[in-house]
Amino acid sequence: MSFDFNADDIFEMAEQIERNGAQFYREAAMGVSDPRSRTFLTQLAAMEDEHEKVYAELRKELKEQERTPTVFDPNDEAVLYLRALADARVFIEQTVDFRSMESILKTAIQTEKDSIAFYLGLKEIVPLALGKKRIDEIIKEEMGHIQLLSRELVALAV
Repeated sequence: MSFDFNADDIFEMAEQIERNGAQFYREAAMGVSDPRSRTFLTQLAAMEDEHEKVYAELRKELKEQERTPTVFDPNDEAVLYLRALADARVFIEQTVDFRSMESILKTAIQTEKDSIAFYLGLKEIVPLALGKKRIDEIIKEEMGHIQLLSRELVALAV
């Protein structure tokens, strides 16, 4: 069985991925000993929290057509499925040395890249009428994360 995702579904997954990212950065912050690194990682966690709120607000602004369920789901099981899918794809089950800022940053950059690939793949299965263009907003945010993390990684090497 196959069904199309709509923009509401995608934003639901994006919110979960941001929650996972915030958790990752908080765990990483607890593992590093350098106060500057700890502050940076805590700020990243706060950014992920903020992005989750932004995505929730964007969901509220969706047109009715972009919220239209694509399957009959009287028990809201699709939400559980989408959260599990997001959990399985990004920021979960990472093997990271949380004592090494370099390891943390490299893992974070890779997971951000993975999230972009995930959203690009989802974009291909969201019909235009169900909010396909909205996914670009999420991808743009994730690309900004990569730039920030990459600058910090380069700064470590200096």
